[in-house]
Amino acid sequence: MTSWREIERAEPDFARRVQARFDAHKHKVMATLRKDGSPRISGIEFEFQDGNVHVGMMLNSRKTMDLRRDPRIALHSGTEEPGESDDVVGQVIDAKLSGRAVERDPAPDHHVFHVDVSEVVLITIGTPPDHLVIETWTPDGGLRSRKRY
Repeated sequence: MTSWREIERAEPDFARRVQARFDAHKHKVMATLRKDGSPRISGIEFEFQDGNVHVGMMLNSRKTMDLRRDPRIALHSGTEEPGESDDVVGQVIDAKLSGRAVERDPAPDHHVFHVDVSEVVLITIGTPPDHLVIETWTPDGGLRSRKRY
């Protein structure tokens, strides 16, 4: 199990940039799996708190039922539209996080899960701005970076 705190300790700059991308907007996107195995995409709000990624949802929502049945989850920050000038170099385009949702003690009116993180991805515009830089962190591989033209 990998908490967000462990990623912050291992790669503090990377974790800070990922969290800033997620925190840039209140609403994010979450993917879960339906009972038949097909994907479900939902709007979601979540926060980084106490060294974990906490995801809350309404009592007995479809998202909750999905995660109780199959805890695999993916979160997306949303994509930032880059500008047209060289000022976009190093601009963070989007962040993604995936793992397994672990339900916390249920509250009477909602559900809270934290995410056991298995992968984090951050995409930025490279120098010069003719390519993307894709940084990927996994528990086994650590932080890796590659360019995509």
